[in-house]
Amino acid sequence: MINLSNLAELSKDCKLCPLAEQGRTQVVFGDGNPDADIMFVGEGPGFYEDRQGKPFVGAAGKLLTQLLESIGLTREDVYITNVVKCRPPQNRDPKPEEIEICTNEYLFTQIKEIKPKIIATLGRFASAVILERKDVSMGRVHGQKFKKDDYLVVPIYHPAAALHSRTNLGPLSEDFNKLREYLGEKTEVSQGSREPEVEIEQMGLF
Repeated sequence: MINLSNLAELSKDCKLCPLAEQGRTQVVFGDGNPDADIMFVGEGPGFYEDRQGKPFVGAAGKLLTQLLESIGLTREDVYITNVVKCRPPQNRDPKPEEIEICTNEYLFTQIKEIKPKIIATLGRFASAVILERKDVSMGRVHGQKFKKDDYLVVPIYHPAAALHSRTNLGPLSEDFNKLREYLGEKTEVSQGSREPEVEIEQMGLF
């Protein structure tokens, strides 16, 4: 049976999809605590991530670190990864076949092995993949919680959105405060309290 560290090692030479031959420097599997309560999932590696082999190490990554610290967490407390593990050329959106291969081969196993209480999806693209919707309106769903399997999915704005427009920083900070709130609820449940009601949004929100 494969575990997280074995899967990370196997992924290094992955050639299962066209991204392997389209200019990637290395596979960016994921980074952080394999027993994390919160798992962050972004879209895919960018330029700096491709060079360093770790997710969220550029400007958006620095902001992510600051936001974690604002709720009393560090990068070592959480696990951070992406939907696809290789940088798409010119940072284009990953294609459906690339998503299907990478999620089935890596992401879903990462989730199964880590068993997070919360998956925080960073931005519209990752939220649509994890929530299994064709599209997601971040303005409507950000900061809300969705029950899926044994964990909550919480869509939040991508840190890059706050770098592009400072008006997004306030809502992004609020999303992180809600992550802390939801984590407290899940911890209470694991200690024997009643499961908090999770409101599933209507289709019109997507």
